[in-house]
Amino acid sequence: MKVLRTVAATGACGIAVAGLAACEPTAGGLDSAAVAVTTDRTATATLERLTFDVAWLSCTATVNRGASPSGATAAPGSAAVDCQGETESGQNITIKGKVTDERAGRCVRGDLTARIDRKVVFQATMLGDCSAVPRTTAPRTTAPTATVPPRPGPTVTETVTVTAVPAK
Repeated sequence: MKVLRTVAATGACGIAVAGLAACEPTAGGLDSAAVAVTTDRTATATLERLTFDVAWLSCTATVNRGASPSGATAAPGSAAVDCQGETESGQNITIKGKVTDERAGRCVRGDLTARIDRKVVFQATMLGDCSAVPRTTAPRTTAPTATVPPRPGPTVTETVTVTAVPAK
């Protein structure tokens, strides 16, 4: 049953993230989908390092565009993060805060507070490894080890019509 809940929560999160990523432009270099996914991954890893068995965790992020709903100016280039989840033993997990930097799925920086059953379990200004070299999906460009014989080029066929003039 726990596996089914985890799969359902993961699927719902994936659909929500895909929808957000498809229509939201970046602001100050932050993308809400990237912030949400990276916060989810790094917070789960941190909670598990602190010996909490995370059954599921789902995060959302809203990138601030310079004004809050109350009309006050918010810091552009930051994202409000809200995560909800549950431990394997059924305790509620909440993580809330602000993210000011997200690095290639490896880390988030900002001000985040995690609670399990309303008790603070960590407060962090950074989650993940911000010093790690980002992974690239670009193909490696290495010289071939053996020489390949050249292939013949395309063949061009030219048709010429010749009219013979009879000799006199």
